Amino acid sequence: MTKAAVLMIEGYEESETMQIVDLLRRAEIETHTFRFQEDPFVYSMQGMYVKADKVFSDEVKDYDVIVVPGGRTAWQHFIENEDVMNMLRWFNDNNKLIAAMCSGTKVLEAAGVLEGKTVTGYTGYGEVLKSACKFVEDVAVYDQNVVTSQGPATPYPFAFKIMEACGIDPSPLKERLLYHFAGGK
Repeated sequence: MTKAAVLMIEGYEESETMQIVDLLRRAEIETHTFRFQEDPFVYSMQGMYVKADKVFSDEVKDYDVIVVPGGRTAWQHFIENEDVMNMLRWFNDNNKLIAAMCSGTKVLEAAGVLEGKTVTGYTGYGEVLKSACKFVEDVAVYDQNVVTSQGPATPYPFAFKIMEACGIDPSPLKERLLYHFAGGK
């Protein structure tokens, strides 16, 4: 079974995070959230406390996908955490799937894992994600071992792109969610 590790650090964007977790679990991807503190409740961007499953550790290396959600201050906390930076580099060096959306893409830039890849990100991030070979204005992009997405309105296409990158057809889930009926791409 495919396993996804979704990172939660103070200031993370809870709607992005929880929707991604829900969708990946619906696709039968074993998904856990990882925190960086002993207290299981992590303070989010909108002031909510949400319970994370596990404490961040080398256990994440046993996962197939690492997901970095956005958040106005979370990206700075991730970048300041050398364990996160090293884990992202380890995933990249081992050709494991790395996924980030919104300001989480800035974390991938700081970790140096975007080189030679086509990516997307929040509006204006073409100037920020400089190591990528190409920045495109698209909702979600998968290139080599990296999935990126634009922002808070894109958790669904982002999660679907992660599923595709894992070899899972998201079509049945999209159908159950009436995604196409609602005009989703």
